[in-house]
Amino acid sequence: MHKFNRRRFLSISAAAAGAFAAGPAGAAPVTRWRGVAMGAEAEIILAHPDAAAVVARARAEIDRLEDIFSLYRAQSALSRLNAAGRLEAPPFEMLECLAICGAVHEASGGVFDPTIGPLWRLYAQSYSAGQVPGQGQIAETRRLVGWPAVSYDARAIGFARPGMALTLNGVAQGYIADKLADMMRAQGLNDILINTGELRALGGMADGTGGAWPVSLKAGERILPRAYPLRDMALASSAPLGTVFDGAGRVGHIIDPRNGRPAMATWQLVSVAAPRAALADALSTAGCLLPRAGIDRALRRFGGASLAALI
Repeated sequence: MHKFNRRRFLSISAAAAGAFAAGPAGAAPVTRWRGVAMGAEAEIILAHPDAAAVVARARAEIDRLEDIFSLYRAQSALSRLNAAGRLEAPPFEMLECLAICGAVHEASGGVFDPTIGPLWRLYAQSYSAGQVPGQGQIAETRRLVGWPAVSYDARAIGFARPGMALTLNGVAQGYIADKLADMMRAQGLNDILINTGELRALGGMADGTGGAWPVSLKAGERILPRAYPLRDMALASSAPLGTVFDGAGRVGHIIDPRNGRPAMATWQLVSVAAPRAALADALSTAGCLLPRAGIDRALRRFGGASLAALI
């Protein structure tokens, strides 16, 4: 399996570190769980007398959702869809995720396209073998790309052409953060930060002050001087060279469906805030393929979405 070089864009700034050590007198201590979700580092920060049980439920939910969205589990719903070209009685979560993809595909003028799965696989396999994909290979593989060739409803998800495949890497991490947040909110929990590679805040900081979570943003190797205040919102970041196929770090993982090539490094960082992390995730990914005017047009289509950083 090819191992990709991943870079982190979001972290809780040092300004919050002191709050993790102790909250108000008599309050539950702040717990910071670290793990993995969809191949990315994950963490949950909360203050609750039964934090271990809350985290255990969250871990079980992450595992359940990976059984739907993971490309690295052969029996996941997504893997079975890609292998067969059709998935009967798809999980509701996958249908909900595809609806978000369709909305962002339209808002971005088609540059956000989860059907770039075959191109993504071509680049991954080629660079893993120490090769560069040829123009002929790229052109041939592009014939398998096109969001309008995907049909989906409660009965089935299907592809119009054999060999098509979806990758939901540009939305699923945010979607999982949303589902964890929904589960915790239904349990009456608040003042929690969920990080599945993208961030979702329920309320404010877990130290009892109710202040916004100070999120540090990283563009390349540079940490931006001002932390982004996150409260009751989601924040997602993407960059053309955030995850790369090659050892030199020059061939990024965000593929432009219009030409089949990795996104030009116009931006170092695109960060989007939105009420839902899945939407912020998809919009930040699309932003890597758009000029500033296109990013602004896409954001205007969704209430509450805004540009947190563009470098």
